[in-house]
Amino acid sequence: MEQEKLAILNETGERIGVGSRSEVHAKGYWHETFHCWFARYDTDLKETFIYFQLRSDTKKDFPGLLDITAAGHILFDEKIEDGVREVHEELGIKVLFEELEDLGIVKEELIQEGMIDREHTNVFLYTNPVSYEEFQLQPEEVTGIFRSTLADFKSLIQHDKAQIELEGFIVQKEGIKKYTGHKVGYQHFVPHERSYLLEIIDRIERKM
Repeated sequence: MEQEKLAILNETGERIGVGSRSEVHAKGYWHETFHCWFARYDTDLKETFIYFQLRSDTKKDFPGLLDITAAGHILFDEKIEDGVREVHEELGIKVLFEELEDLGIVKEELIQEGMIDREHTNVFLYTNPVSYEEFQLQPEEVTGIFRSTLADFKSLIQHDKAQIELEGFIVQKEGIKKYTGHKVGYQHFVPHERSYLLEIIDRIERKM
């Protein structure tokens, strides 16, 4: 995976070269990613819910943290539409690209020791109903799915709440889904820039 070839972009999003994934992250080159957020308006509860994946404890980066519903890199020889494969690979949900709502491109920088991740994220929204039973997770990538209200998630990112309630499931070693709910704080999420997350929330709100 570290030797996957990615297109190197300039700051405005033009392709200017090709590099391995490890090189792109080591040198902080801009590159393309695909982000797909699941959100759904619950007519009974009259609330919009947003869905997060729980990253596997064996992941190299940010193990055991909550993250975008499905996401991945766009390889140098791929089109943005090819990114929809991540939804099926990670979540086991078959989604057509035509079913996604385009939320546009958001630039994001995520910097940690040993990695400078500068992304032009192509962001999409999926609003069709999906039950927890339909998720068939790729265990080496994702070990659970959780949701919160969009309003609560926004309050967390804006520092208005220190914790929010999540509900969802974790896949146990036997492959059985354990349904659970608990409170989480911002530290339980991959440390995306708050400005990125607020922009995403704003774009989702305008679509729902």
